[in-house]
Amino acid sequence: MAPQPRRHARPRLPGAPISRRSRRRLGPLGARWVSGVRVYLSICPVQEHVPVWTGSPFHASIRPAARPSTARGGEQAGKEGEPLLPVPPPPIKGPPGRHGRGSSSTANQAFLLQSSQILENQRSTHLLLHRTKAMADAVERLKTGFEQFKADVYDKKPELFEPLKAHQSPKYMVFACSDSRVCPSVTLGLQPGEAFAVRNIASMVPPYDKTKYAGVGSAIEYAVCALKVEVIVVIGHSCCGGIKALLSLQDGEADKFHFVEDWVRIGAPAKAKVQADHASAAFEDQCSILEKEAVNVSLENLKTYPFVKEGLEKGTLKLVGGHYDFVSGKFETWEP
Repeated sequence: MAPQPRRHARPRLPGAPISRRSRRRLGPLGARWVSGVRVYLSICPVQEHVPVWTGSPFHASIRPAARPSTARGGEQAGKEGEPLLPVPPPPIKGPPGRHGRGSSSTANQAFLLQSSQILENQRSTHLLLHRTKAMADAVERLKTGFEQFKADVYDKKPELFEPLKAHQSPKYMVFACSDSRVCPSVTLGLQPGEAFAVRNIASMVPPYDKTKYAGVGSAIEYAVCALKVEVIVVIGHSCCGGIKALLSLQDGEADKFHFVEDWVRIGAPAKAKVQADHASAAFEDQCSILEKEAVNVSLENLKTYPFVKEGLEKGTLKLVGGHYDFVSGKFETWEP
């Protein structure tokens, strides 16, 4: 049997073996109270457990309710959710040196460093578990949402969904913002099959460009040439973050995002017009005006697509601008 350490032996540093007596004191879980978080020291190798000394700054910072209780064998159970702390040994007295305060200070510093690392790791683990559960709940929300839709709408309106199994014949093409507060099918009361929709930042429509804006161009071409939509609607909305980003852009300023700034610059002509005509207006007022002027720029850009221009000339296609104010609950439309 290994000899027991003396009461005032040299402080044990990280990596030093731990005695049986110390193991019994730490308990089966090796858990004690540490400021703010429950620390289960058993997650680390036993050899890595280090003491905290009485009289140290760390010990003095612990509130009395969480300090070890000598009446209970050097442990403080504490309330649920309070942190656990390794029981400190008796203070070491004597001059600095091999067995003096210098060694105690080194041990305390090592303990503080290791404790902070353990606490930070536990906080990170707790946050990760919380986020993982939140993401799992979000996926489950999609499943339950569909089940409710199927029971309340899909199964009760077969006359609406049966024709859609073969083809679609939408009357509208709708450009709307990606903002989660704006859902054209909901705000305009559109049923499945009525609208061919494109959503992006600030509901922008770029000018005709086969290489740079092929994604938007292909959607417009398919809607006009294949689906034969009759109305193209571009809808702006109140409190649009994309419009605020556009109005906040400064010449020569570096972009903060990879795509956003370059995308909203599509509305630069509208920004120039608002700043020229309403230079004295407050920023928020300029944003409200720009929300509608940006729609007008998108409507003009639509005319640069040859198939759109052809449809306008033949009278088979109409362009409409719109603005949805979800603050006041208003919706307005206009034609260019």
